[in-house]
Amino acid sequence: MPAYIFAGIFIWAVFSGDVFPAELVFGEFPRSLTLQRAFPNDRRVDMRQLKARDRVRHRRFLQSVVGVVGFPLAGSYDPYTVGLYYTEVTLGSPPQKFYVQIDTGSDVLWIDCTQCSGCPLSSGLNIQLNSYDPASSSTASIVNCTDPECSLGTESSDSACNNQTKQCGYQFTYGDGSGTSGYYVSDVFHLETVVGNTWTTNNSATVVFGCSVQATGDLTKSDRAVDGIFGFGQQPLSVVSQLASLGITPQVFSHCLRGDSAGGGILVLGEIVEPGIVYTPLVQSQPHYNLNMEGISINGQTLSIPSSAFATSSTSGTIVDSGTTLAYLAESAYGPFVDAISNAVSQQVSPLLSKGTQCYLITSSVNIFPNVSLNFAGGASMTLKPDDYLLQQESINGDQVWCIGIQKTDGQELTILGDMVLKDKIIVYDLAHQRLGWVSYDCASSVNVSTNTSTGSNTNTINSGQFPSSSSRSTLTRRVTVLSAIIIVSLLTRIIY
Repeated sequence: MPAYIFAGIFIWAVFSGDVFPAELVFGEFPRSLTLQRAFPNDRRVDMRQLKARDRVRHRRFLQSVVGVVGFPLAGSYDPYTVGLYYTEVTLGSPPQKFYVQIDTGSDVLWIDCTQCSGCPLSSGLNIQLNSYDPASSSTASIVNCTDPECSLGTESSDSACNNQTKQCGYQFTYGDGSGTSGYYVSDVFHLETVVGNTWTTNNSATVVFGCSVQATGDLTKSDRAVDGIFGFGQQPLSVVSQLASLGITPQVFSHCLRGDSAGGGILVLGEIVEPGIVYTPLVQSQPHYNLNMEGISINGQTLSIPSSAFATSSTSGTIVDSGTTLAYLAESAYGPFVDAISNAVSQQVSPLLSKGTQCYLITSSVNIFPNVSLNFAGGASMTLKPDDYLLQQESINGDQVWCIGIQKTDGQELTILGDMVLKDKIIVYDLAHQRLGWVSYDCASSVNVSTNTSTGSNTNTINSGQFPSSSSRSTLTRRVTVLSAIIIVSLLTRIIY
């Protein structure tokens, strides 16, 4: 029997002073108008049940996203200036903008909330900090323990029930010892997309994110403070996973971090397409973006490093993390790595130690240092140029001083690829195919982006676009060219057999 595809549109019907949602169905004619009560007329319904029902429905009322969802970036990998990359997100009704650090090493988007204890009030990044107030947003709803959204983060330890308030809460501790805690809210996330040469913000979706009420450690400091952290992990509570599950964006995102003094870059919810991208599989059943690193080569010679240095476990392995400024190498791999670098330039530099870090005094270009190859499963190699693993220090008598910027993880066989090595590369996180790809690239240039969603048959192809500049986002603007977009444009589509 043929399938009939048609859309359902909700209207409201009034009977005896009560308002009930009704569904007007268009399809193969003739069709009749059918009214269905949301709740029986002879019983009362708890307000929380009503709000939960509405929240599920609101997650379906999505405007068509035609274009590429993008997050222009500001900031830099340079630990002496900024040491992080951040972007703007717009939340709530009325819309309010917040600055958030992009972090592929965590899952949740969280924002400092009003009356937060320890949250900084100003920032040395020359940005205006804001705090989120659920009571000031007409579309906000606090997530309770019994709400299905709360259970999404239970397995990954991203959420837990507060038995006193019955709110769905969280408490995160980061690698530097800093922490944040709060509760989850559901509110409108305004999506910025680019079509052609035009930015548009008239697309939105309802997502769950964190409202932080306490900060500790470095998160209390003002020098590099932002309003929150935007986790791009692959657990269910990440915004990337939520938008993909709604069919708004594909199960892939990409970024290109500028490594020059201007900093910035671009992050898009889609696949940046560029010749030469190599892929390696993601390690399965891991909470982070873990890769199977198999070895390190310098000048074509594979270093003598035990294979156990890169084995994946709950406390070891190789992680890609844009929330880490530098890069860290497993303890047993660090010595052979530094020794190989020193031997490669022994005739051209004067070695010296600075606070336990291996440094070099040079009278010529840093390009006398060799390229380094990080070798991964599937035959993929990531090439590190000298400025991907060296940091320049103050000169001595006019001579340049460069130090090993990759640090050692003392007592752990853990390797973390942070911004220092991720910069000046296209990095593609292909969650649909469980792989990660990269290629060296000038991130000040335009990029080609492909987006594909599988929840609908409507397509839209966008050509030659860019992120245009404006006074309100001049520090966050970078160019992007859209290669193609296959976008869902239907509302509540049903298939009747």
